[in-house]
Amino acid sequence: MNAVSHSVPRGIAARLVLPAGTLAAVAGAFVYVGAVDPNEPGHYPACPLLRLTGLYCPGCGGLRSAHAVAHGDLLAALQANAPAVLGYAAFAVLWTVWVVRAVRGKPLRIDPRPVLLWSLGAFVLVFTVVRNLPFGGWLHP
Repeated sequence: MNAVSHSVPRGIAARLVLPAGTLAAVAGAFVYVGAVDPNEPGHYPACPLLRLTGLYCPGCGGLRSAHAVAHGDLLAALQANAPAVLGYAAFAVLWTVWVVRAVRGKPLRIDPRPVLLWSLGAFVLVFTVVRNLPFGGWLHP
């Protein structure tokens, strides 16, 4: 009996290389942001839009949100940037689907309908506008 007979079939291992690498990169980013607090000035560059105009972009607060997620503080993450938290959850679901399909030998096909893309764009636009209006202060990071 050779060593190959007890290992994972080569086809499955090869199909899991990209999902595993993607997860390692994302996990590494979260570990870094979890260790280097974006709430302390000087660690990360400031948002250029915020610096130049005083307006919050849709990504403002994303690093603080990721830092809070890395520390298990979901409420703080939602307060820093709720759409980012939704994005983290969407990534987790999509990654899981990717792995299941890879194990089954099927490619991951992402073919969002235009209505979904327009809806996501409209959501981001409304979020950005509202967080910059006087009554949207609760959406500031």
